[in-house]
Amino acid sequence: MKAAYINHYGKIHDIQLDEQPQPSMTENTVLVQVHAASINPLDLRVLEGEFKAIIPVKFPFILGNDFAGVVVQIGSKVTQFKIGDEVYAKTDMNGAFAEYTVVEQSSLALKPQNISMQQAASLPLVSLTAWQALVEIAKVKSGQKVLIHAGSGGVGSIAIQLAKHLGATVATTTSGKNIGWVRELGADIIIDYKTTDFEQELKDYDVVFDTQGGKVLEKSVNVLKRNGRIISISGPPDKAFAKAINANWLLKFIIPLLSLSIRNKAKKRGLTYSFLFMQPNGQQLSQISNLVEIGKIKPVLDTEYDFSKIKEALEYVNTGRAKGKVILKISE
Repeated sequence: MKAAYINHYGKIHDIQLDEQPQPSMTENTVLVQVHAASINPLDLRVLEGEFKAIIPVKFPFILGNDFAGVVVQIGSKVTQFKIGDEVYAKTDMNGAFAEYTVVEQSSLALKPQNISMQQAASLPLVSLTAWQALVEIAKVKSGQKVLIHAGSGGVGSIAIQLAKHLGATVATTTSGKNIGWVRELGADIIIDYKTTDFEQELKDYDVVFDTQGGKVLEKSVNVLKRNGRIISISGPPDKAFAKAINANWLLKFIIPLLSLSIRNKAKKRGLTYSFLFMQPNGQQLSQISNLVEIGKIKPVLDTEYDFSKIKEALEYVNTGRAKGKVILKISE
């Protein structure tokens, strides 16, 4: 099968687009012919080896996290899916940038019936990230105030829609050119981060969903009311992350120290800090499918590329200018 893979950590020009063996099956897995995949900034971070100290990979390593396609083979203990089903998922074993991928049935969900393969491929990573932050960790309720940073990004654009569905008042940060667009997604209060300091404008928020880290994360502490929550996908990891990756004893000691400063700042103000390490989850993705089918969540696409143009697609994502998701068309 054709696949986009790396033989070592590196840059975009190090990616190979060539034949690789079809992934092997186990009794609880599903083989999917990939029709479309989407690119995430995470793919670039994996490519460059940003996580190699804590989550090493085996080479050759097929890249890609999001896909939509058709089931072509099932393991002997698979009961939830059948051959011919249109499905989508966040990968858990094998990469998505390939003509075929294997995934645990527990990570897989039926594709929403009202959207295309390309639209479906745009959703798993960003929608599961938003769901696990806002529903699972924050338990956002109607009437609460939620700040979502970088509302025009892949995660932010879905998180705004989900928070509005949950009944929250939603504030977001974005650049001036995207103000009208994030308002259409459902944002109630919009801060142009280039001209306005959100820390001076917002107060008494229940939840901050941070996608930026650094100074943005630190300043977010000041907009929350007591008992508020900060959930970050870009800030320093915590004890829960060490547990999730089955870290060795040394990393279990070191990793929580990385977030000690922000956790102490939060604690002094009566807040809770959590680092989100998103996990594949087919059950949650099925609930997201329901929201897509009733129009509460709409996929946000920027550009589509043929699989042969994967390096161009990654270069575009690397510019940071994409508004929504960039899609690879793998097969018809």
